[in-house]
Amino acid sequence: MTAPLYLFTGPEFGQRNEEVETVKNNLKKKSGDVEEYLFYATETPAAEYLAIIQNESLFSSCTCVVVKNADSIKKEEIQMISDWASSITSDSNVLILVADSISVDAKLEKLVPPAQKKIFWELKEESKVSWVQNFFSKNGYSITIDAINLILEMVENNTQALKQECLRFFVCFPKEHQITEDDVDSVLINNREENVFTLFDAMAKPMQQPQERFEHSLSVLQKVLLSKENSPVMIIAGLTSCFRKLSLWIKLQNSGKSDDFNLKINGFTSKKQKAQYSAASKIWTSGQVTAILAILSQTDIEIRSGGSLLENTYLQKLLYEIIIKKGATCASYDYND
Repeated sequence: MTAPLYLFTGPEFGQRNEEVETVKNNLKKKSGDVEEYLFYATETPAAEYLAIIQNESLFSSCTCVVVKNADSIKKEEIQMISDWASSITSDSNVLILVADSISVDAKLEKLVPPAQKKIFWELKEESKVSWVQNFFSKNGYSITIDAINLILEMVENNTQALKQECLRFFVCFPKEHQITEDDVDSVLINNREENVFTLFDAMAKPMQQPQERFEHSLSVLQKVLLSKENSPVMIIAGLTSCFRKLSLWIKLQNSGKSDDFNLKINGFTSKKQKAQYSAASKIWTSGQVTAILAILSQTDIEIRSGGSLLENTYLQKLLYEIIIKKGATCASYDYND
């Protein structure tokens, strides 16, 4: 029989999470009550969650286990999952593997039936515009294209974050109201909580000394971490997106293609965004941005493999290396550098 094993990967958290919920809902329709469990591969050994799947539940007819950070599952654990998948006689207990990265170990991927695995890519620019426009329309609102572009600049590139932020407008305005740039400025900028993009903005203030930017950024980071919607991995993904855009901005500048037309077709649409990346390009050079992207990637690996205990330390060290060291790594974390 087909193994009740699923694999959902990729950075588009919103659609990926919806797919996980679809599997759970289908299981509930088929079997009734479902016992649900959530584990992180960086913190919980495979033997622990496989034991839950293999044991009969006293309270429900089926069990659904979701394991995040599946790209961190060890080789010996993959063999354990393989043994379980080849020995099952019922599809009432389901294992769903989830990863922010695009791929997992090839041996693990081969265990998953082709119809039960999917990569969720980030939305393309035109798809994001359509998504926001359709979301407002379905809820009885219209929105200008300038307002959409401003929202997309302020919100992370995934539908989960977009949905969360767009819902705020429905509380503030009556149905059939057309959302404008001024509305976005009022709802998302003047009254918004800190997020990864306000963190990047704090890091890229050219009029401030590095130590000032570092201290302010640490304060913003702590506020971002208090939000349930912002995990350390999501913070790194957001900063990576910002520094990739900064790299593109610098390339356009250096090649003499920083006119309004070229900036627009490369995703730099509003005055605010142009001012932000212009300011950031005065702080970091192209080579330093390349080094920063490497540090972001390395920190992502360290956090995924190190568990939750050192997450804050890794993130603080990351900001130190970006702001104070400008992309250079440090052997020890010296706050008074």
